[in-house]
Amino acid sequence: MKNLTVLSLIGLLLGSLLTGCGSNSDSQANTQTEQHQQESQHNEETEQHAQEVHLTQKQENSLGIKVETLTGGSASSTISRPASVMYDLDQIAKVGPRIEAKVVKVMKDLGERVQKERPIALMSSVKLGKAKADYIRLRAQLKAEQARYEREQSLYKQEISSQAELLDAEANYQEAKAELNSAAEALRLYGMSQKDIENIQAGSDQPLSHFYLTSPLDGVIQERDISPGQTISPSETPIHVANLSKMWVMINAYEQDIRYLSKGQSVSLSVRSIPGETFEGTTDWVSYSLEEQTRTMPVRAVVENPNRKLRAGMFGTARISTGKERNVAMIPVDAVQTINSNKMVFVPGKEDGSYKPVEVMLGNENEGYVEVASGLQPGDQAVIAGAFDLKSALTSQSRSAAH
Repeated sequence: MKNLTVLSLIGLLLGSLLTGCGSNSDSQANTQTEQHQQESQHNEETEQHAQEVHLTQKQENSLGIKVETLTGGSASSTISRPASVMYDLDQIAKVGPRIEAKVVKVMKDLGERVQKERPIALMSSVKLGKAKADYIRLRAQLKAEQARYEREQSLYKQEISSQAELLDAEANYQEAKAELNSAAEALRLYGMSQKDIENIQAGSDQPLSHFYLTSPLDGVIQERDISPGQTISPSETPIHVANLSKMWVMINAYEQDIRYLSKGQSVSLSVRSIPGETFEGTTDWVSYSLEEQTRTMPVRAVVENPNRKLRAGMFGTARISTGKERNVAMIPVDAVQTINSNKMVFVPGKEDGSYKPVEVMLGNENEGYVEVASGLQPGDQAVIAGAFDLKSALTSQSRSAAH
């Protein structure tokens, strides 16, 4: 009995010890979690603090920091946005044969002008030659059947021929005409015009297998991927002809511009490589979606290019005359600073004497002020004087933190 009592006491002591160990483990885990959360919060606060500039009242006064509430306005009713030049795809012709053919001679080279329906290259196709020969044979057969039918009509009127002979001649004539029309349609599918089909003659100096690749529009040879002796399939378009009298201009508008843009607005384009010249045009398409990465809205304009100075791939600025006044935040040009290639404006932080940079997108300038297309709104507060000193302080602070 005494031994049982001792064993019971030992069991109780072991249980209490195990319970105490478990409590200590849980307590240590909770302590580590709290420390980790505090460290994360501290790191976030440190990072946020590093992106701000903190000044004393004396420093603010000495640097001439001035904060004002931004007013709404518009530099003008013209929206200036970055743009790029590309070909007018409605004025690009991709030329190739409609039947497998071999190149005999290239008649127009890169950069040369070509007129509509004029030859670019001389081609040769055995299949086309056979189709032309069939057409010549069927045309002769139709002529013979037509003569027989007309003769039978005359004999029938004189009661020399029977009605059965007349009907037989008529059937043969109609069949020959249908076969000739079918052969002509096949030649049209191969790219021959009605005039070319009518001019097919046997025994001419030009082989029946020869034909010309022609341009469907006036333009310039922009791409050439053929040479004599090369065989071209019907799926290939080795020659590109571009009419450069008009070009497409793709404009990157901002989301805030949507309500001011529409089709039919006047556009004036200036490009970096042609200083002092502008090219006039009209908007003909405004996208219904924004680019996911840049958050810009594509706008297309058709611009006149009379001297063919504009070339695809050029970059410039398009000025769209909207005819509408816009209400956006206006800020002095000197208040905008470039930090890490981004346009920034300093705004007051949560604490007194703290300032942080905000990325903005800019619009038009006028008399020392620039539109803030995005990033700030009318009514927001921003630093309008002393921004350069704040940028210098922020840069110095970042360098110190890095070391």
